[in-house]
Amino acid sequence: MRLRHLTIVAALAAVFPAAVLAAAPEPAEPAQKPWLDRSLSADQRAKLAVQAMTQKEKLRWVFAYFGHDFAGKKKIEEALPQSAGYIPGTPRLGLPALFETDAGIGVASQSGPNVRERTALPSGITTAATWDPKVAYAGGAMIGSEARASGFNVMLAGGVNLMREPRNGRNFEYAGEDPLLAGVMVGNAIKGIESNNVISTLKHFALNDQETGRNELDARIDKAALRMSDLLAMEFAFEVSDAGSVMCAYNRVNGPYACENSYLLNDVLKRDWGYPGFVMSDWGATHSTVNAANNGLDQQSGHEFDKSPYFAGALEEAIKTGAVPQARLDDMAYRIVRAMFAKGVVDNPLKKDVAIDFAKNGAVSRVTAEEGMVLLKNEGRALPLAKDVRTIAIIGGHADVGVLSGGGSSQVYPRGGMAVKGLKPDVWPGPVVYYPSSPLRAIQAQAPNAKVVYDDGTDPARAAKVAAQADVALVFATQWIGEANDAQTLALPDRQDDLIASVAGANKRTVVVLENGGPVAMPWLARVPAVLEAWYPGTSGGEAIANVLFGAVNPSGHLPATFPVSEQQLPRPKLDGDPKVPELQFHIDYTEGAAVGYKWFDLKGHKPLFPFGHGLSYTTFSYSGLSSQMKDGRLHVRFKVTNTGNVAGKDVPQVYVSPLAAKWEAPKRLAGWDKVALQPGESKDVEVTVEPRLLGMFDEASRTWRIAKGKYKLMLAEDASGANATSVTVDVPAATLDVRGRPQKR
Repeated sequence: MRLRHLTIVAALAAVFPAAVLAAAPEPAEPAQKPWLDRSLSADQRAKLAVQAMTQKEKLRWVFAYFGHDFAGKKKIEEALPQSAGYIPGTPRLGLPALFETDAGIGVASQSGPNVRERTALPSGITTAATWDPKVAYAGGAMIGSEARASGFNVMLAGGVNLMREPRNGRNFEYAGEDPLLAGVMVGNAIKGIESNNVISTLKHFALNDQETGRNELDARIDKAALRMSDLLAMEFAFEVSDAGSVMCAYNRVNGPYACENSYLLNDVLKRDWGYPGFVMSDWGATHSTVNAANNGLDQQSGHEFDKSPYFAGALEEAIKTGAVPQARLDDMAYRIVRAMFAKGVVDNPLKKDVAIDFAKNGAVSRVTAEEGMVLLKNEGRALPLAKDVRTIAIIGGHADVGVLSGGGSSQVYPRGGMAVKGLKPDVWPGPVVYYPSSPLRAIQAQAPNAKVVYDDGTDPARAAKVAAQADVALVFATQWIGEANDAQTLALPDRQDDLIASVAGANKRTVVVLENGGPVAMPWLARVPAVLEAWYPGTSGGEAIANVLFGAVNPSGHLPATFPVSEQQLPRPKLDGDPKVPELQFHIDYTEGAAVGYKWFDLKGHKPLFPFGHGLSYTTFSYSGLSSQMKDGRLHVRFKVTNTGNVAGKDVPQVYVSPLAAKWEAPKRLAGWDKVALQPGESKDVEVTVEPRLLGMFDEASRTWRIAKGKYKLMLAEDASGANATSVTVDVPAATLDVRGRPQKR
């Protein structure tokens, strides 16, 4: 009879999961609630809270709902409208519900009639291009404040997947190709979000590096190479931020799905890194009950996207039968509520009707855009534009009304509505959204006496005629990509290469402004004197672009990713999988291992279109006094930076390290950097301390980092190409570090 009863419960749970978990009468509220004592540690409080929970209450914490109608099902009533998710709280214990919002660019909204209109940061790759952790933190703090003001205490941010595939539709959400840069920048963004007593995720764990076939592909890679690349980036981000949650990815990794991958979740994350937070699945990334729970998944997210409510009645029965230990459920609940205590979610209840200072937040977005724009080319001082320019032709990109954003779950809807309506796709991963920040109007404000003429760029011949009559032509070229929507080529879409070539042929002072999600090819590059990479520039993008074009802001962004000449330079020239057959099972062999991005280009001797770290300024800089020494087991690098030009600016001196005897995955690695603001003629002394793991190779068998004794070259450069670089050598002693990069105890 008991077995029959459990079978009935499981069957009911598959159809009515919430009803089954809520069927038993609620126990009385305890007279004492010691877990609410703020003087106790988060660990102590979580342990006490879980001890006071009933089995039903524990099960509620591990099972999450989508916050919007889906596949004909109405959203759970308690969830905030058009939101990402909801997890019921335990009111009798003083534990609030969790309200979840996408994503890392701002408070996103599911599409529909009543979208939230909030401040959008520029794309994540723009923040990475600032190379300024303080900017990343400020942006995170801003969007975290809007999340809390909007009624959310969980933000699904923190994307740190390395750019293994430049055509990946979600590259704009992430932070480029280097583990150190990506980890530090995203870690600071998460830290900023969580400064608002909001839990942030760190995602997508791991190797969710393309959208084509993301639910079916098996990412195959040597474990040591994985530890030195994608996992190292996430490890750095975790160490900087102490993110409250980790979101596991859709894809498989060396066989098992990421969300039931014991190597990733139990061995690496929880054992080796000592991660105390909880692992939530991506929406639709849970594939089992017993395997997922036992192999490290703590919470099934957006269960409506999965084939079954695996962590509802099925999990309850699995625990009763012993397939999943009771201790495992206790640990799952413990990790969730521990994060709530650690991040201040319990002690700082959400408030209603909190005002948002949109003007202030828009300024944060604008500064991020300005700091992250990269001046790729500037021959003959084509930029900055003179204030007394007489005629300006603005061509393409809907630059008369707005700036582009990326698509998918991270989509933030703008205040004032969309600048351009009726664009396709208008359904997932759309709609295509342009923020109502007009570059044209901002340019007019910078040059009030100029005649500004706009052409939409749909007819290259007509655009060329308009350009021919202007002193300068500004071509706004766009590339819309988004979640579930990889670019199939590095070429700009809609024959924009032809448009740029036509305009450049008619006006020698043609400046190209790119609004795109990642690297693009530029067959017209030799024909234009200047190119400004503006990425997806966010809520105040039009103003930011104008400020940089006219020199009100000196560009200081540097590329966080290599721009290839063409797909033929990539490890996989053809995108794996087939977007027309999404259910196709396939695998990707990451034979490049840890040689991602500039490391691959170095290894193969490819000359890129623009190297990693590249970025020009309206002033010039010089380096001097490079020296290094080992001190307290760490390598310290010192040098001086001088502004040798006539205007104030910011430089990003980069330190790369190469072993002269030992063999690495590639000739060199980024070892550190700084962002330095200097007035004309001013100099500053800079010191960079090299993270010890960047000097070693990971040994999977012993789970240690091995640093070989010998001479290492330190190169101080303006980008990864090594042009105009200076270098010194330093003797580094042999060392063995534990799995977390600490000196191993003998």
